[in-house]
Amino acid sequence: MATDGESSGKSKVRTGRRDEANTSEFIEQDGRLNANELETIPTMVPREGDGYRPPRSGSVGQELGRIGELSSALTEDDLRRINTRKGFIQLLENKAVDIEEVRNTLLYEQELRQLQVELVKLQRWVQSHGERIAILVEGRDAAGKGGTIRRFTEHLNPRAMRVVALPKPSDEERGQWYFQRYIRQLPNKGEIVFFDRSWYNRAVVEPVMGFCSKKEHQRFLQQVPEFEHMLYEDGVTIIKFWFSISKEEQAKRFEARRQNPLKQWKLSPVDEKAQELWDSYTRYKEEMFSKTHTTFSPWIIVKANDKQAARLESLRYVLNLLPYNGKDEAPIRLAPDPNVITRFHRKMVVLDL
Repeated sequence: MATDGESSGKSKVRTGRRDEANTSEFIEQDGRLNANELETIPTMVPREGDGYRPPRSGSVGQELGRIGELSSALTEDDLRRINTRKGFIQLLENKAVDIEEVRNTLLYEQELRQLQVELVKLQRWVQSHGERIAILVEGRDAAGKGGTIRRFTEHLNPRAMRVVALPKPSDEERGQWYFQRYIRQLPNKGEIVFFDRSWYNRAVVEPVMGFCSKKEHQRFLQQVPEFEHMLYEDGVTIIKFWFSISKEEQAKRFEARRQNPLKQWKLSPVDEKAQELWDSYTRYKEEMFSKTHTTFSPWIIVKANDKQAARLESLRYVLNLLPYNGKDEAPIRLAPDPNVITRFHRKMVVLDL
């Protein structure tokens, strides 16, 4: 795309307009690169393990794919040669790197960092005001619950924050009131607790997999609004997220886990049956919403087919909800995108789109 100010065979790029440039703007008519009027940018030689993979012997000159793929490696020599924006863009194009994907990832990381700075402010407010925050993260298997919790907690003070992911109940716990083991995990004064699955296991997973009786399931649905209302009256803030993905996206993520040796631990016998029992999960999920969505403890639906958008908008929702100090001076948008974050309403027919 041409820009204003073209003269004598040269193209000048207006500063601050990153998305208007492509490689042709930086090349003179004779085909040589013109770096005289382009800013010098700092470069850093990447380390192995930071998303950088050193090239294998004989790989130079081969056609390369996207960053992160085995064949897409920028060598140390490549990066040492770069000192202009134009040169960097041309290098990426020569390596067949998807520049738009790189740009989107950089913008995502920048936005995530700004939101995490606001989360640190939020945590200080929780501590100083003695607030108790319980954030429940629910959803189908592979919906991105754990990854979102990691982005929430990455820079928080661990002394005032916990992540709760309880295993299956012991024989002793099975003889207790169902909510008893979760009550022990509720937030203390000045604390935020993230539940990676919660007492809502009994609403969907347990009846689908046959881990509870029909009577136990119905008793739970009757008791949980009363249980949450008691917490609400006592000053506990409950935020309930449901991460919604499509059946096709779930299958895609399961396959990616099977292929990745670092993520194979995430696959469980319950996960293996998720696709087969998709409709059963849907039926129990809809019953859960209809009986447990209340004004004091509403369900917040997160469209999670796009992991990065789901993470950013979930952080925004929490920041937007709570009146922490310094909120009005935040240098980033805190209102969540309604195309990603919606409050459940009873006229919803299909959630997992």
